[in-house]
Amino acid sequence: MMKKFILSVCAMCLAVVSTWAQQPVSPNGKLTVANSAAGITVNYQQKQVLNIPVLGYEGIKNSRLKWKPTHKIAANYEMLAGKKSICTNEANEYVAKLNGRLQLVLRLYNDGAAFRYELSGLNGKLPKEQTAYMIPEGTKRWMLQWTDSYEGFYPMSTTGKIKPIGRMAGVVKSPEGYNLRWGFPTLVEPQDGVFMLLTEANIERNQAAACLYTDGDLLRVTPDVNEISFKGKWHSPWRVAIIGSMQDLIQSTLVTDVSEPCKLPDTNWIKPGVVSWIYWAYNHGSNDYNIIRKYVDMAVTLKLPYVLIDAEWDEMQDGKTIEDAVAYANQKGIKPMIWYNSSVGWIDGAPTPKFRLNKPEDREKEFAWCEKIGVAGVKIDFFSGDCQRDMTYCIDLLECAAKHHLLVNFHGATVPRGWQRTYPNLLSTEGVYGAEWYNNVPTFTKAAASHNTTLPFTRNIIGPMDYTPCTFSDSQHPHITSDAHELALTVLYESALQHLADKPESYLAQPQAVQDFFGQLPTTWDETRYVSGYPGESVVLARRSGNTWYVAGINGTDSQKTLDVDLSFITGSNHCVKTFADADPSQWQLTGNKDWLITTGNQLPRHITTQPRGGFVLVIK
Repeated sequence: MMKKFILSVCAMCLAVVSTWAQQPVSPNGKLTVANSAAGITVNYQQKQVLNIPVLGYEGIKNSRLKWKPTHKIAANYEMLAGKKSICTNEANEYVAKLNGRLQLVLRLYNDGAAFRYELSGLNGKLPKEQTAYMIPEGTKRWMLQWTDSYEGFYPMSTTGKIKPIGRMAGVVKSPEGYNLRWGFPTLVEPQDGVFMLLTEANIERNQAAACLYTDGDLLRVTPDVNEISFKGKWHSPWRVAIIGSMQDLIQSTLVTDVSEPCKLPDTNWIKPGVVSWIYWAYNHGSNDYNIIRKYVDMAVTLKLPYVLIDAEWDEMQDGKTIEDAVAYANQKGIKPMIWYNSSVGWIDGAPTPKFRLNKPEDREKEFAWCEKIGVAGVKIDFFSGDCQRDMTYCIDLLECAAKHHLLVNFHGATVPRGWQRTYPNLLSTEGVYGAEWYNNVPTFTKAAASHNTTLPFTRNIIGPMDYTPCTFSDSQHPHITSDAHELALTVLYESALQHLADKPESYLAQPQAVQDFFGQLPTTWDETRYVSGYPGESVVLARRSGNTWYVAGINGTDSQKTLDVDLSFITGSNHCVKTFADADPSQWQLTGNKDWLITTGNQLPRHITTQPRGGFVLVIK
């Protein structure tokens, strides 16, 4: 009997090993990969969600894929900032030779798939990548028209035949006038309730970042310019598909999972936080010492750790200098950050200071000076796209800044692709159509509410996003979202440097509870959960910092909307719940405030009704 039992167990083990060897499978078994004629398909719960019909490189003929398991990845790592403090990196890795000099490395995670190419025998420029994703007509997708700053909308469509927005830089059109070039990330709903986010990760010095080009039903992965001549070996960045329920996508750390671990020997000096920011309300305010003082004083009142002094600080008026402004901030206990032009993108007619960071010796001198006078970080703006030159420049900036204990915020730049793990002094990146656009065109006024509900499902999944949220007053063009909607953005949008862009008098006119909220607001999270919503309509997310949950929701429509708020995952019974919500217009006289309904209780709500383009925040202790 025992002998039969042992044989049976051995047979089961052999079956498991055989399955592991023959068909790539995720650790939980929900994701599998199968070979197709010249590519692969990815299946989720035994249904195809992604067809990659073409793999490899031009001029390199592929052989039939034979998968070989290499190892199981199982390692936790800590993030100083992001949606989750402790990340679980768990995957099964496989290798298949496409050719004698080209192999495909595949990792299957419980929440997606990542693959990259490893080439050998190179002698010159890289061949053209052939990778293509098939997204059939009729499939729902949310795609960003490519531009070098990644500032655009993610409109929902069921077709790839979409007219471009003409004012965006970098437009590439088909003969029929349809947009052909798209930026990462791209969200797809291949089945009802099953989602997939396409992006890439772990850009290194000798690599360019990529975008997507429409080719019929195909989206072709197309790296930007890379002028390096290679000898010997090279590997591509990771091509990433996050797959599963919306909860899976929102919680995923796959972009940092496949990226290089932290390269900084000391990270104790890196402190995320909320920032008062001058530019939005005063376009040229950073050359005015008195305006800078106002924002420093606001940071003191609201108990914010940082102030950002934006462009033109090198042209300070009234006999003052940036060193005077930095000294004033430090005297008040506020850590100053300052702005630089990268001087590789917008240069002619662009604001100063320029050309201070491009050469290694100039960059070293400038960052050493920043450290000496007490600058805590730098915002670097106006990059020119995704080419290998720009990617290497960004890495150089991050490494030199870390040497001088400077935090970094990239603006007018590519979207995050994992550097936030490798260089954790990178606390935020723009790469988003954010509140700054109230200054530029009237389009944003009406589109913002719906657009705001797409960002948690698209751009913000892949990394920190400097949207500059929570503006209560108007700048160049008015906004029509409610105050509670604006407040909710500070929780919905993950950014380790969360910039408050409005005028000091606007924030200081808010109820004391709102002012206190800013001073207590975390900008990094131990845990993030999807609660409810759908791109373009509404979203409710919950984020935990220590023992406190912040739950935020917004309505992206022009009608009153009741949002589902199932918080059954929050355990315990003795809750203190502070609610910041839209005041019902019919209750204005009763509340004494036409903008806010602020209450405190001990019950977790199941539903919350929001006004048109409204929102709410719950702080649960």
